[in-house]
Order: sequence, then structure tokens, then C-alpha cells
Amino acid sequence: MKNLSIRIQNIAPSLTVAVDSLAKKLKAEGKDIVSLGAGEPDWDTPEEICEAAKSAIDEKKTRYTAPQGILSVREAVAKKLKNENGLDYAPEQIILTSGAKHAVFNSLLALINPGDEVIIPEPYWVTYPELVKLLGGIPVIVHTKAEDDFQMSPQELEAAITAKTKAVILNNPTNPTGTLYTENVLGEIAKLIVKHDLYAVSDEIYEHFSYSESFHFKSLAAFPQMAERTLIINGLSKSHCMTGWRIGYVAAPKEIAKLIAKAQGQTTHHPSNIAQYAAEKALQMPLNNVYKMRDEFKRRRDFLFQKISAIPGVSARLPQGAFYLFANVSALFGKKSPDGKVISDSVTFCTYLLEKEGLAIVPGSAFGREGYVRFSYAASMETLAAAAERFAKGIAQLQ
Repeated sequence: MKNLSIRIQNIAPSLTVAVDSLAKKLKAEGKDIVSLGAGEPDWDTPEEICEAAKSAIDEKKTRYTAPQGILSVREAVAKKLKNENGLDYAPEQIILTSGAKHAVFNSLLALINPGDEVIIPEPYWVTYPELVKLLGGIPVIVHTKAEDDFQMSPQELEAAITAKTKAVILNNPTNPTGTLYTENVLGEIAKLIVKHDLYAVSDEIYEHFSYSESFHFKSLAAFPQMAERTLIINGLSKSHCMTGWRIGYVAAPKEIAKLIAKAQGQTTHHPSNIAQYAAEKALQMPLNNVYKMRDEFKRRRDFLFQKISAIPGVSARLPQGAFYLFANVSALFGKKSPDGKVISDSVTFCTYLLEKEGLAIVPGSAFGREGYVRFSYAASMETLAAAAERFAKGIAQLQ
């Protein structure tokens, strides 16, 4: 048989997806599993959104649309960007995608040529460097410090820029650490992006999930001279509990938006019509439910942080955004499980917890930071309490 794609073989599978899939498989087999692996709100999609989708089906709105998506939905996105973020985008600058992950892929597809460097601060969302590699680019990873709240400084960014640098990927608020990039820091980063004539892929999927009263979200595209070089990534999965609907979008400069629409016309064509009409309703709704969910996440964050940080051998910083707790467990490495297996890294530690305690969390190596694990607190208080109990029990049994 002839060789298969080297590009696909050279990228790593998503560990977050793998952990969640394995947890669901074990549950289906009847095993008692508590999973905090997936970043998926545990609320149901609001009924108004579901009704809009049902109406679209009843009205037979089931045929092909334009590759960039239904005009009225793109107009709703443009209105959202204007009203919530102070940004002016025409509908032709909006491309609807099959989730925000697809929006990231489309954006990088439009930007990257083989050999281009893309700067990514770590810990990073697992997909960023793998997509860069898939497209022939070179991910340049900037190591951040826990004492700086895992935030890439302007100085660290500038030190990573070379003649081959094409773009910077920034996620704010950040998965997996909950880091918030303040307006002052973002402003300095924006100046460097302009100075070195770079593009920015700004993943803003967690924009509504901030727990700091002093933090006010500002899009990277809102800074001087950044609109013409920023591709905004967003979607409805997190804010409106629509993970399975697979609906996201990218807002981009006109010429880049044209390239993305061309690529989408030859690949997925467009996201599901039904999901698009559901998204239109979501974009028209007030944010009351979103803020209610945010406040509940803050309560859950405080609970989980108190439980996890009290365990000997574990340390964590209080996350200020998103819905993840990133805990340092490196002090446990070198210990042995009850059956004599050495806990040598975050993967062996998470494997041990899943096999022995039925707890699914994600190893930090998935995010480029060994020695850590990620908990998602987008789960019920009962689930969080059970997870914390199993986590502490698993650690207590290490020798």
C-alpha cells in the first residue's frame, strides 16, 4: 500500500477529545465515571433557540445557502460585534463556520504558507499548534510563567518575532488557565503586531466568562490599526450552550474573508442551516442567561478551587476567566500507585485517576505544560464535589 498523509500523521490527536470520548465510552459500558474533561456547559440549549430551529425545519428552510452563511445570520453577528464590542463589520466580512474550531482552521488556512511562523503562548488550547503544523506552518511556542498568571508579556512576544513570523494566536479569556489579558497588556501586544506587520487570530469564545469586577473585555480588533489585521474567532457553543449545534464564526478583513469563503465553498460549503437559524435567535436574545450562567460558574470555581488547593502536593491559581482550573501536580511525580506503577508525568497521573478512581481530567501536556492537569468546572456542584473527592482519594493512595 502507498503511504498515507504525512501531514496528518505528524499532528497529535486532541487529548481533550480523547479523554471525553473515553469517559463517555466507559460510562456507556456501565462504569462509574465522573468527567471534568470537556469544556461543555451542563445547561441545556435555551428553549427559544430550539424553537427557532424547529421552525426552520417546519418552514422547509433546508436547502443550500451561500458558503459564507445565511445573510440575516451574518447581519446578526455584525450587529452583535457593533453593540457588544464597538466594532464595525459588514456582513461580507463574516463567515459562519461549523464551530469555533472550524473558524480557527479557516483563518489559518487563509493566512499560512509553508514555513510561516505563528506565535502561540503556552499553556495553549490543544488545537492551535496542531493546525499550524497541518498547514505547513511552524508553531513558535512562548513559555509563560505561573507567577505572571500564565500571561505572555509584550517583551516575550517581541523576543519571539522573526522575519518568518506571520501571525500571533491569542485566546482571551484563556483555556486552560483562565488568564485574562487586560486592556493595557493587549494594547502593548497590539502595538507590536502593527509594528512588525503581523496578523492576529483572536479567539474570543470565552469573552462573557470573566469573574473579575475590574476586568472589561476588549477585542483585540478594537485597538488602533488592528481591525485590518485581526481575525476574530467566536461562536455560540459556550455562551449559549450550543456545543453540539456546531456553529461559530470568523470576522475578518474583507480580502481575507473572501479567501475563507472560497475555501469553505470547496470544503464544507456552509454550516447546517438549522444551526444557523438557531444561532440567529441566540444572537438576538439578551444576555441574561449568559450572565446567570457566568455567576453560577463563579460559584463553582470558588468551590472547586477551595477543594483542590487544599490537597497536599497540589497547587493552583484562582482562574479569573473561562471555566477551567489548571492545577500543578508535579510534586506528585515519582510516587507510585497502589499496584506499583510510577506516576512519571501528567498522562500517567490522569490515566491512574481514570482507571482507579473513575475520574476523567486532562493532562497538562495536552496544553504544552507538563506537570499540570485541567479540570472543567462547567459541571454541576454534585459532579464537582464527587470529582474533588475522587481526586483527593487517588492522591492519598499514592506512595
